[in-house]
Amino acid sequence: MPVPFTAKAVTGAFVVSGVVHLVKPEVFEPLIPEQLPGGPRPWVTWSGVAELACAAGMLHPRTRKAAAYASVALLAGVLPGNVKMAADAQRSDNTAFKVLTAARVPLQAPMIRGMLKAARTA
Repeated sequence: MPVPFTAKAVTGAFVVSGVVHLVKPEVFEPLIPEQLPGGPRPWVTWSGVAELACAAGMLHPRTRKAAAYASVALLAGVLPGNVKMAADAQRSDNTAFKVLTAARVPLQAPMIRGMLKAARTA
């Protein structure tokens, strides 16, 4: 069964984002809620590793189902950070940043649906 387009798009986004998490973690550190223990760096690092692992798993039919379900869990898990980023961005003078971060939150739903479809068809 072919991989749904949305799942391919999420996989590509995970590769890019996962690399940025590891190479330039300070970009993502402000997203980490203060209530999480250990400071932001480990959360950023491990979420980047998780994104890359999910993306790698989507590449092979044998691991695609598990990777798609793991991607759903990851997308749900990072939602609070995306909400925090959108809320924080509203204090910015950068209109594009405000719009992009606000648009990112509702995009989680179709991304999750796409990965669920990929899991069911794997």
